[in-house]
Amino acid sequence: MKNLLVAMLFAAFGIPSVAWAQHDPIQTSARVVAEDRPPNFVIIFADDLGYGDLGCFGSTTIKTPNLDKMGAEGMRMTQFYAQTVCGPSRAALMTGCYPLRVAINQNKVEVHPELHSDEITIAEVLKPVGYTSAAFGKWDLAGHHGERYVRSLLPLHQGFDEFFGTSTSNDSKVDLFRGDEVIEKRTDMRLLTQRYTDEAIDFIQRSKDQPFFVYLAHTMPHVKLAVSDAFKGKSDGGLYGDVVQEIDANVGRLLETLKSERLDENTYVIFTSDNGPWYLGRSKGHLNRIGKDAASHGGSAAPLRGAKTSTWEGGLRVPCIFRAPGKIPAGTTCDEIASTMDLLPTFARLAGTTAPTDRVIDGHDIRDLIHGVAGAKSPTDAFFYYRRTRLEAVRSGKWKLHRAFPADPQWSHYSKAEDAIDITRPMLFDLEADIAETKDVADQHPEVVAELIKLIEQARTDIGDHDRIGENARFFDPQPRRPDINKSAARKRNQK
Repeated sequence: MKNLLVAMLFAAFGIPSVAWAQHDPIQTSARVVAEDRPPNFVIIFADDLGYGDLGCFGSTTIKTPNLDKMGAEGMRMTQFYAQTVCGPSRAALMTGCYPLRVAINQNKVEVHPELHSDEITIAEVLKPVGYTSAAFGKWDLAGHHGERYVRSLLPLHQGFDEFFGTSTSNDSKVDLFRGDEVIEKRTDMRLLTQRYTDEAIDFIQRSKDQPFFVYLAHTMPHVKLAVSDAFKGKSDGGLYGDVVQEIDANVGRLLETLKSERLDENTYVIFTSDNGPWYLGRSKGHLNRIGKDAASHGGSAAPLRGAKTSTWEGGLRVPCIFRAPGKIPAGTTCDEIASTMDLLPTFARLAGTTAPTDRVIDGHDIRDLIHGVAGAKSPTDAFFYYRRTRLEAVRSGKWKLHRAFPADPQWSHYSKAEDAIDITRPMLFDLEADIAETKDVADQHPEVVAELIKLIEQARTDIGDHDRIGENARFFDPQPRRPDINKSAARKRNQK
């Protein structure tokens, strides 16, 4: 009523409505926030969501209206990469670097790294320029075993001001933390998606007067799957589909909060996944625990080949949506190569600062890509596919080369039989013409094979490999570097 009376007074004195808008305290406040304050950042990180599990990425069995709308209001990234599994993917996102490059606590080499406290995270890049940051959900960078974690490597010690979530995966149970303390043992996993989102919304509402960074890393749809009663049985995609639809609904809640708090136009929201979907149809452990329908508890990477733990496209290429009204052009698609490693340098530049300059950062500033600058090209000349410490493939432009390796003995059972194969010589694929990696064209393009092998060798020297320490890999502790290499060499000697 007060605003209406003021508008009538303006009209009575012949002041145009645009002038009233300029004096409207609510509109003025929103405009000042947008113009005078660095942008906010929200990363929503699903766990084991497949490339084909969203409606806007081709799913016909899982309904994701909120994420579809987010894509319609923003940009779909169709060639966006993470890493092969949970912990390494989080290390890459947080540091902007390949996991084998970053420093690990006590130089231990494990599947899921304990991120060294001297590594610099996104939150630590943003803090000096006035950001408050909070992490919600799965951390997985302080130890992968739920009962054994390094307290000093939890989020509050890695640049975040608040943490509500779990230290690791939900394979059997979840213990909930607030800050450094466990507040609930064996919490009800059915409520996690909603509770993480509740906490993120509360943080946004409390932090709206300063720039903020929200890292919302959902536990789902990683197995053990769990869904609240409100979404149980609602999907045509079974329990897995129910879980994804609940994530979608909570994305909608968060986006509505940004709108109602008048933060929408000054907030970059990114939705993506930590890796491709898990294939459980040949995993004896999961078949025993879940039952003969274990495969239905994983998602779809269609039309890509492979799944989580593999270096086929389906293992690392993930669905991704960027949204920032007025900054990212609505209803657009970007087919250029990008990755989670690009988020740190991109956020840094958007926030008015820079990525760390005292170390190698593998990610790139992709502002031109996400802002739809005409003719913008990916700054990524080569993307390297690691499985644990083993460098297995490289992509440059449309070309992808798989190195010759026997089938992985540790993780082959997480792939379909036709994907768990011995590669006896380098295989080359044209991903523009053959997105499913079905036709090896190495014989037709030997010059391309030779160039990609050079890139592989450069990465082996720079980052490292299963049998080599990278020249620019980081080690901050006095323990032996890459003890896995020494153990592997000893095994080979003993086999002779």
